[in-house]
Parts: sequence; structure tokens; C-alpha cells
Amino acid sequence: MSRIALVTDSTACLSAQAMDALGVRAVPLEVIVRGAPHSEADPATGELLVAALRAHETATTSRPSPEDFAAAYRAAAEEGAEGVVSLHISAELSATLESAELAAKDAPIPVRVLDSRTIGMALGFAVLGAAEAGRDGEHDLDGVADIAAKRSATASAFFYVHTLEYLRRGGRIGSARALLGSALAMKPLLHMADGRVEPLEKVRTSAKAIARLEEIAVERAGGDGSSVEIAVQHLDAPERADALAARLRERLPGLTGITVCEVGAVIGAHVGPGVLGVVVAPR
Repeated sequence: MSRIALVTDSTACLSAQAMDALGVRAVPLEVIVRGAPHSEADPATGELLVAALRAHETATTSRPSPEDFAAAYRAAAEEGAEGVVSLHISAELSATLESAELAAKDAPIPVRVLDSRTIGMALGFAVLGAAEAGRDGEHDLDGVADIAAKRSATASAFFYVHTLEYLRRGGRIGSARALLGSALAMKPLLHMADGRVEPLEKVRTSAKAIARLEEIAVERAGGDGSSVEIAVQHLDAPERADALAARLRERLPGLTGITVCEVGAVIGAHVGPGVLGVVVAPR
């Protein structure tokens, strides 16, 4: 067990293998479909969500309870951690951070709770980087928290959505609300800015939107891509995601690897099927 443990939430979209390798714990949020709660940690929840959304059913989301986080902090202490950095989805998008803060007050070891101001693998890459630092024994709680905060702040998340309707329903649209009037005539590119979903560019077709997403990723990666980590994320659009990842690999030969994965069900409930996103995170 590392000296400084990392706790996050399921919106970080980290695989079980990646978390197990570094001792990271992800507290799951829930998706409510047809009145029933479903843990985002359950792989079946994503398929259930997509089926519900494609049937024009409503899905909502729910944060973890403070006790869920308290259990994670206790488990870290029992395994020998001297402190915990707890890094989470933007507080502008979820009340998850509040639950973590409440639990941290009574934790058996010091817990530093941080707002990542972002989502998805932009959060995930920050968690993994901080977990590696926490494991080496050379960084104290403040040092690991600083690494987590810096990696969160320097990651960029861009995404194309087929429709703004899901973001509008959930109230997560930020100033992108201004795009609603012209949404039928364009395909919006959005990004995370100061913890909120904000408009980036207006593009007329989905093909042009995806091409522009590729260009933005290459621009942000800089050079041959050797100084960044990249993730391509999607919901129920694996072919588009794989094709985009292949083009990025070709254009950025210095990449050591590129992660392709679905967004979690909680993010998916607010962006809808067909979303395609790119995260660029400096190492």
C-alpha cells in the first residue's frame, strides 16, 4: 500500500486494472433509470442507460453518500496509508465533492479533498499521476495533492455531442445554453472550462465536427505527442472512437499509447449516445 492513497469517483472512467495496479479506490455514483438506482461500477449499467436513452426514456444521476467515502477512507487507513488525496468530478457538475468533504472530517487519517474542475479521463489521468507519486514514498500529502491539482488543471477535455438535449435536461450546459437556438442547424463542439461545460465551436456536420476534434487534439498535443497522454472517449460509438484514435496515432508518432474507452454511465446520462471526446493531458 502506498504511503499516500488516492480516492476518486467513478466518473474518472478508470479501468479496474489501472486502479488495482496503483491501489486507487473509485467510489461509484448512481444512474436512476425507470425509478431504480444502478451503480456506475456495474458494467451492465452503461448498456442499460444507452437502451433507455435510445428509447427516449429519462435518466438521472445521484452522488455517493458521505458514508460511501468514509468507507473508502477507512479502508485506506486499514491498509497502511498515512493520508488520502481524494480527487473528484467538478463541483459545478455534481455534489460528489460535498459528500467527500463531509466524510473527510471524521476520517481516521488526514484526507485532502480536491475539486478537479473536470471530468472523465481528464480526471482519470490526474488520479493516476498522483497515485504514482503517492506510491513512491518521496512525496507527502501536500506534495501528492499538489501533483493532483496541477495535472487536473493542465488537462484539456473536448467533445462533440450529437444533440444538446441531454445536457439541457440535466442543467449541466453552462453558457452553452446559448447554442440551443441554432442546435438543429449545427453540431456543437464543447469543452471543459473552469469546471463547466462551455461552447467551443459551431460546426455544420458531424463529419466536420469530428475532423475538427482531431485537429484540436493534435494542436494541444504539440510536436509528436511524446509529452502528453491522450484518451478518446465515447458512448455507444466505438467505430468512430477507434477510427479517431488510429488517426491520432498516425499523426502523433511519439505517443507511448492512447486510451480508448466509453464514458461512464453518469457522464453518458448527460451527453447522450454518440458523444465523442478527446482528453489531452500533459505528463
